[in-house]
Amino acid sequence: MSQSDAPTGLPFLFGMNEFTTQPWRFEEDVARYPALGVEAIEVCEAKLDPARLDAQMKSVIDSGMRISAVQPKIRTFFGSRMAPEPHETEARVAALRDSIGRLAPYAPGTVFVVNTGASPEGDMRRVMDETIRHLRALCPFAAEQGVSIALEPLNPTSLNIESAIWTVGQAMDIVDGVGHSAMGLCLDLWNVWQNADLEAQIRRAGQKITVLQVSDWRTPHSFTDRLVPGQGDIPLGRLLRTTYAAGFRGACTVEIFSSNVPDSLYDGDLARLIQDSRVGLQAAWTNR
Repeated sequence: MSQSDAPTGLPFLFGMNEFTTQPWRFEEDVARYPALGVEAIEVCEAKLDPARLDAQMKSVIDSGMRISAVQPKIRTFFGSRMAPEPHETEARVAALRDSIGRLAPYAPGTVFVVNTGASPEGDMRRVMDETIRHLRALCPFAAEQGVSIALEPLNPTSLNIESAIWTVGQAMDIVDGVGHSAMGLCLDLWNVWQNADLEAQIRRAGQKITVLQVSDWRTPHSFTDRLVPGQGDIPLGRLLRTTYAAGFRGACTVEIFSSNVPDSLYDGDLARLIQDSRVGLQAAWTNR
């Protein structure tokens, strides 16, 4: 389908990542999102209570929202600031496998988002090679559970903190190296919008794009400093249309971090943030 064939309204489900509403508890997210027009939720395992996991996940199903993706508590193969423990790579892989096995039954067809973690001593090649090896082992397991995995390249602000890769091309080299049907790409436009030849890379990824995340950009105060879609510098409309033309038909999920900044969005009206995000995305899509 060509871009000109796309609907005039936003052609994706409107999704919300739970990191966007960090101050709300899991139960608040599930209760308030649907009333604010949220059609899909990206579940963050860190918000779940292991003692109430069954009830919490069933509440999402009962809400009518689609579980478009899951952010596992441990989602990197090497160390990261957000999840520094366990230290050993094999233990991190085991934790990720456990998360998939535990949560997949509640969300058939969903996608588990991962990234590499920081390069030990700057050895990016080692991280890429080992990430391929670990994903080759995890993808058959994910497929057996009826779910898939998506690798996310992060912005250079997260290099040697959360990630060893920062371009769609690098991520696709890993995805292609894994070579499994359960392996895809998480395309976060905040992270990659400054990549060279981004639209060509999106076209290369094509239907391997299984997760789409959005927010907006200003020169950040920290690596967790994002804006509401439509209120920053990213050419969202053009990139959304390129992603649609590449074949993506999933949820367009707002993922905003806003911590360690003087004007944190977390201190404001989160319901308004969600409403403004939807308006901003619709405007970006229709503004040609």
